[in-house]
Amino acid sequence: MRPTDRVLEIGFGPGLAIAELSRRVGASGHVYGVDRSDVMLRQATKRNAAAVQAGRVTLTLGSVEQLPPALDGPFDIILAVNSLGFWTAPAERLDDLRRRLTPGGRIAIVSQPRCPGATRSTSLEAARNITTLLQDAGFTKTRTETLDLDPPVVCVLAVNDPDPVHGRPHLR
Repeated sequence: MRPTDRVLEIGFGPGLAIAELSRRVGASGHVYGVDRSDVMLRQATKRNAAAVQAGRVTLTLGSVEQLPPALDGPFDIILAVNSLGFWTAPAERLDDLRRRLTPGGRIAIVSQPRCPGATRSTSLEAARNITTLLQDAGFTKTRTETLDLDPPVVCVLAVNDPDPVHGRPHLR
């Protein structure tokens, strides 16, 4: 992560990742977040009050299905933790998010399956599904990292690679 990065978190919840991200970006960077819950917006705003007041963090009520115009980007990094399963038409959402990323920008989709009886296999299947969605949306260089909890947390990372011939993001 660079100090000038513009970062977007989809579904920031109580703002734990927002707090960590805002510590990592410098005064030249900015962290944006969108969540559909009033309660989470209040909690995250309180938790990140100093960064919000300093102008390093902007938190917004909304959804990935209808991102506010202030979140058009471009972003260097997009993060979604345990929210992809709530998105309608996730393939379309990922395609839209890719267009909001800079060429070479990165996306991280994190999942810890919470269904009854979830196991390591459940997590790995989630990672495969996320990888396919990302690749179908035009992302490249996908890789998965796993945190060995019960059940494991998977983080699928991908890049919005510029077109090597024309220097532009891949178009569908």
